[in-house]
Amino acid sequence: MVYLIDASVYVFRAWYALPEQLCDADGNPTHALYGFASMLCELVQRRRPGYVGAAFDASHGRGFRARLYPPYKANREPAPAALKRQFTLCREFCRHFGVAEFASEEYEADDLIGSLAARVRAEGLRVTIVTRDKDLAQLIGPGDVYWDYGGDVEYRHGEIAERFGVAPERLADFLALTGDAVDNVPGVPGVGRKTASALLAHFASLDELYADLGRVATLPLRGAATLGARLQAHRDAAYRARALTRICCAAPLEGGRELVRRREPDVEAVTAFCRRHGFGGSLPQQTRRLAHASPYGSEPPAVD
Repeated sequence: MVYLIDASVYVFRAWYALPEQLCDADGNPTHALYGFASMLCELVQRRRPGYVGAAFDASHGRGFRARLYPPYKANREPAPAALKRQFTLCREFCRHFGVAEFASEEYEADDLIGSLAARVRAEGLRVTIVTRDKDLAQLIGPGDVYWDYGGDVEYRHGEIAERFGVAPERLADFLALTGDAVDNVPGVPGVGRKTASALLAHFASLDELYADLGRVATLPLRGAATLGARLQAHRDAAYRARALTRICCAAPLEGGRELVRRREPDVEAVTAFCRRHGFGGSLPQQTRRLAHASPYGSEPPAVD
């Protein structure tokens, strides 16, 4: 099992959840850094993965989606300087801790996770995606796990539809119809989660739906008589939304499982890093224990 962490989710979570009074000697906030580092250390202690990687968002409106649709994520406020600084430090902590970290100005963290997943699957491994982001559920295949780490809830492939309203293979099509307000992606006006789920229960994909719009009027859906015309009028918006919400699994990464093989942590570097940024104690101690106990370079144990 390969663990792929949607790191930005947990950096943001710590930024909002932990007190800003946690600072380094120069008064720079380090609460998001501490929260993420603690989460990463805890996860590794719990699962002792042989393979693990953390993907960070670094495109900040410069990636291929922004070129395709300039308003993409334009509704979001820019991250404050103090948070950007901590993102950089989180990546540094990963390197000291022996966890591969990934970021790109062209591809989002979701795309890096999707591309890593595709590469390790080609070598016969399955993935656990650690996130709270619904978009990443589209990557879950048979044998994979979607792990909402904060809620400590896991979903297998067959459980995704109940949680998110549609099977993983149809999630991008689902978002193409509903849009995604969080990312400022419009879909088809008037098509919500319930209608989109019902449509995709009758059509295998967005392409199949648009190839047979005439059948929509015969479906037992509220407003079915006019729904087909509405879908036709907003066809371009639906396909644009799918291009934005579908995760790219072909980011240019060189290698397979070796990209995410967990390395032995540098205990002295972790200790100095924690001291430098205003927190010590338990993290270096836990890192030292992991360094002595973990089987680096071996296959990870299977997770049922």
